[in-house]
Amino acid sequence: MDEQTTVSEGSGTLVESVMATIRHRIAARSLTPGTRLPSIRAFAKIMRVSKSTVVEAYERLAAEGMIRSRPGSGFYAAGPLAPLSLAEIGPRLDRAVDPLWVSRQSLEAGDGVLKPGCGWLPASWMPEAGLRRALRAMARGGDVALTDYGTPLGLPPLRHLLARRMAEHGIEASPDQIMLTESGTQAIDLLCRFLLEPGDTVLVDDPCYFNFHALLRAHRAKVVGVPYTPSGPDIELFAQALTEHQPRLYITNSALHNPTGAILSPVVAHRLLKLADRSDLTIIEDDIFADFEYTPAPRLAAFDGLGRVVHIGSFSKTLSASVRCGFIAAPRDWMEGLTDLKIATSFGGGRLASELVLTLLKDGSYRKHMDLLRTRLSRAMVETSTRLKAIGITPWIDQPTGMFLWCRLPEGVDAAEIARRALSANVVLAPGNAFSLSQTASRFLRFNVAQSADERIFRTLEEAMSR
Repeated sequence: MDEQTTVSEGSGTLVESVMATIRHRIAARSLTPGTRLPSIRAFAKIMRVSKSTVVEAYERLAAEGMIRSRPGSGFYAAGPLAPLSLAEIGPRLDRAVDPLWVSRQSLEAGDGVLKPGCGWLPASWMPEAGLRRALRAMARGGDVALTDYGTPLGLPPLRHLLARRMAEHGIEASPDQIMLTESGTQAIDLLCRFLLEPGDTVLVDDPCYFNFHALLRAHRAKVVGVPYTPSGPDIELFAQALTEHQPRLYITNSALHNPTGAILSPVVAHRLLKLADRSDLTIIEDDIFADFEYTPAPRLAAFDGLGRVVHIGSFSKTLSASVRCGFIAAPRDWMEGLTDLKIATSFGGGRLASELVLTLLKDGSYRKHMDLLRTRLSRAMVETSTRLKAIGITPWIDQPTGMFLWCRLPEGVDAAEIARRALSANVVLAPGNAFSLSQTASRFLRFNVAQSADERIFRTLEEAMSR
């Protein structure tokens, strides 16, 4: 078999490899605008591929505008420079504790990477058959659902259904107090735009979902952490933070807490609301994991009646991360301002996702899916906890439920270092300080039990801790 035939059979992978090498050099500034690329013959020798493979790679890069051809002279890096890619020039493993890099590792990981540190369910755990059935039904429906903008508040039938679902948790919200969003993250972003000015102080739990930190930094807020206990925020320290910092906002999970899995107690909830009332504090209650509960926990919005508590949720974790549909339930007199802000930032919003969620909620398939999912998570929680205990990693709370297991490492073991070592073995972990504003969770890791079935995860952890 001659070389040309060999290249033809595998040219897709080889051409893409050559292209990726050139892109890497441009991103890392080793090829600046105007720099001549190696000749086709020389680069073919460097890459150990045929000259025709390099020709095709160069031609594709030229079509993308990454490089330019000068007849009779060769190929040159084009300008202007792409934005500097720190990921390309910095040591990847050294950034394991960076919250945004933890997210990027999980989101960009290939099929061969294990992700016990990620925040979502495996694709095989999602209701694929129900999603396909709902998509087929929508395709047979009217043109409006497939092509038109949604209304600013969102699909009315879905808002009515959400109002009934919230009522099951004691939250009284009329459909005109509910606004659909693209996700839970967009809901928080919209509320931050509505409520905050640069420099305002916001309280968060310590530890808390790390994207709260990133989002609040984007809004140029001052972020203050309050230690979180198995029954909720430390009330004494919460009161102290209110006095010292006079925050505008507090963002929390009141049901299944991320990352700890803790559940807010009724006593702490009542004391928290009294403090908030005295300090004129607004609370954003992120309830994205509500449907993972067996027994509903207290909701701040239920005790408060949506007076100073804003309730948000999403279906990304339970239904599909590709179906971006969340919601906000807010005080009635906020809705006009929130509507204007939503139009300004996202116009009408996505109707297709809302229609899909509505179909799945109405036909009963979502309820059946969640019944099965809670059972699977419960089983996975026991199995993961047992395996971790066997290698000296201890859960923070007894009998946790939901998706996350917050665990303490043995004395003297640093979670960030373990995460860096695991990453080199294609295992993405979530070290504790990614969630901790005070950086006091260096001995903790968060495990997603649904993503922790592979035995290689535990072998990697054991090897990493034994070094």
